[in-house]
Amino acid sequence: MRKYAVIYRSILMENLQYAINTAMGFITYFMIIFIFMQLWNYMYSSPADLIAGYSRQQMIWYVMITEIIWFSARTATVTRQAATDIKDGNIAYLMNKPYHYTLYIMAKYTGEWSIRLPIYAAFSALAGVIMVGPLPDFHPITFLAAIPSILLGITINGVFKLCISLISFWIEDSNPFQWLYDKLILVIGTLFPVEIFPQALQPFLKLTPIYTVCYGPAKLLVDFQTDKLLEILPAQLLYLGLGIILMFFLYGKGVKKLYVNGG
Repeated sequence: MRKYAVIYRSILMENLQYAINTAMGFITYFMIIFIFMQLWNYMYSSPADLIAGYSRQQMIWYVMITEIIWFSARTATVTRQAATDIKDGNIAYLMNKPYHYTLYIMAKYTGEWSIRLPIYAAFSALAGVIMVGPLPDFHPITFLAAIPSILLGITINGVFKLCISLISFWIEDSNPFQWLYDKLILVIGTLFPVEIFPQALQPFLKLTPIYTVCYGPAKLLVDFQTDKLLEILPAQLLYLGLGIILMFFLYGKGVKKLYVNGG
C-alpha cells in the first residue's frame, strides 16, 4: 500500500499548488445553490412548513451538502483519463507498471478530492450560515458521525465511475453511460432527497448507488438519526465492496482481452 500512498501524496501536493483554481469553481457552485435557494423559498409558503419531512432550512442545507459531495467528486481521473488510456492503447504500458492500474487511478482520484472537499465545505458552510442560517439542531457529534459516510460516498462514486470507464475495453465510447450515471445521481440523489419521490419508488431508490453516494451523507447531517446511520453505513460498505469486485473483474477481463488480441 506504500506505493499508493506515495501516489496519493504526490497528487495531493500537486493539487495544493492549484488550490486557488479549485476555489474559483465555487462560483459555479454558488450560482447553482442560489437558484435552488430561490426555488425552495418559493415552494415553502411559510418557514414552518414541511415538505417530505424537511423544513426550508433543512432542504436548502441538504442541497448544499449534496452539491459539496458532487463538486468534490467531479474529477477527470476516473472518467476521461481512464477511458482515454484504454482507447489510446496507453493502458498496455501502464498495466505493466509495479502497481495495479485501478488502484493507481483511485489513489489519484482520492488525492484530488482530498483538496476539493475541504475547500468547498468551508466556503459552503460560510455561505450557508450567512444566507440561510445555521443548520437546525446541528451538533458537532453529528458531523463526526457523518464524516465516514461522506468519505464512503465519494469513494463509491469514484469506483462506479471507474467501472463505467473500464467498459471502454469493449465499446468505443463510455461517455454516454457516464452522462446517464451523472444525471441519475444529480437529479435523484443530489438536487432532491429520496423522500420527495413517490412512496412506491423509494424502496427501489434505496437499492441503488444513488442512496449511498449523496443522499445518505446529507441525510445524516441535516436530520441525524442513529437508526439511519446504522442503515446507511452498512449499505455503503456493501456497495463499496460490490463496486470494488466489479472494478477488478472488468479490469481483469479487459486485460485478458488485450492479451488475446496481441496487446
